[in-house]
Amino acid sequence: MTQSSSSYATQSSASANESPSPSPGWLDRYFNVSRRGSSVKTEVLAGIATFLAGMYIIVVNPAILSDAGIPFSAALSATVVISFLSSLAMGLYARNPILVAPGMGMNALFTYTLVLGAGLSWEVALGCVFWSGVMFAILAMFNVREAIIEAIPPSLRYAITCGIGLFITFIGLKNAGFIVANPATLVSLGNLDPSLVTFFIGLVATAVMVIRGYNGALILGIAVTTLLAAPMGRLWGEDVLVAWNGLAALPDFSAVWKVDILGALKVAYLPFIFVMLFTNFFDALSCFMALSESANLKDANGNPRNLKRSMTVDAFASMIAAPLGTSAAQTFIESGAGVAQGGRTGLTAVVIALLFLPFLFLSPLLSLVPGIATAPALVLVGLFMMAPVTRIDWSRFEEAFPAFLAIILMPLTYSITLGIAFGFMSFVLIKLALGKFSEIKPAMWVSAVLAGVMLVTAQ
Repeated sequence: MTQSSSSYATQSSASANESPSPSPGWLDRYFNVSRRGSSVKTEVLAGIATFLAGMYIIVVNPAILSDAGIPFSAALSATVVISFLSSLAMGLYARNPILVAPGMGMNALFTYTLVLGAGLSWEVALGCVFWSGVMFAILAMFNVREAIIEAIPPSLRYAITCGIGLFITFIGLKNAGFIVANPATLVSLGNLDPSLVTFFIGLVATAVMVIRGYNGALILGIAVTTLLAAPMGRLWGEDVLVAWNGLAALPDFSAVWKVDILGALKVAYLPFIFVMLFTNFFDALSCFMALSESANLKDANGNPRNLKRSMTVDAFASMIAAPLGTSAAQTFIESGAGVAQGGRTGLTAVVIALLFLPFLFLSPLLSLVPGIATAPALVLVGLFMMAPVTRIDWSRFEEAFPAFLAIILMPLTYSITLGIAFGFMSFVLIKLALGKFSEIKPAMWVSAVLAGVMLVTAQ
């Protein structure tokens, strides 16, 4: 989510502090379950908890990608397959209890900035996803994360997460009809019709479940809103809201290998590729750091455990997502739900991966979910992603101003890329005006130039 932030990452569980019973067999030996202070039973329960917390992506990701023209059933199949493969790799190779799936923010960037905003075909946009994954893989293999981290000021990193959160919330409100176009004021409140009332009830119900700490609160909210929408459609004649198309069907792989890899190799598309790379890279890094702190998943040097392997899995997950027909995959902060249940090893991720597989055959059932049912989840994901706003030093105007531009321009321009571009350029220009040349790292110079090229070519 993405870099999605959630309170799950800060929860603790009594089960993590209990003395676990030894876990027998090859699972214990391969994943070092007992040595990590866990048990097979605890790892399985942790995997279920994380899956419930993050499974909303099975419905929400296809709903967003279908706006870009990718068939819902094809996007759903791609979502399930990449979530299965990447989470399995995270468990078996990196041996960390982390969910990897198509990320919130990345799917919004793909659909609303690249396809609907810049006019790329979804096949070319998938090509941009592929090349960003290739660059991510190179960075992960050569372990250059420290240099990149030092180049981008923390205020801008936090701001980008917050801006994407506001953008996702705006999309959710628009999809629900809560916000509509208005020629006089640009946007305004939609008509207070049964559809809007249903959305609002679903939003409040989902928020209450999140507050109460229910596992799977977002997916439960989607289910509740869908159930409310069914009788509403029948009573008020809007039966298109929930249309029954059957229970199960074979997977739809019609979007597989539709990626236009060569078509994405244009200078004008480099800023898009860079923004995808930047967003995914820092999402992954911040997620690993947050989870390592919350559950002490650290190595002997105090760094996140198996960080290089985890980043490599994330990178290759992003790269293979494009040929499968979906936006980039990334680590989910919702993994904190399983960590809070005591998950400490890759066995948790393996359980998560296996739980995705049955949904490969349920696209007709899941396609009945209307837009007003996924909208509450989008709004609340946006809320979770706003958490880093408190970490921005608003008292230092030279840091706060670029951060503010990045945050506010993403929803107002309906473009994640433009928000990042103006944030980076304003940071460089302000530092130049103040004579603080040493505070502008080479990566920031490159970022500002790419941002300028994008703005010129976009006109």
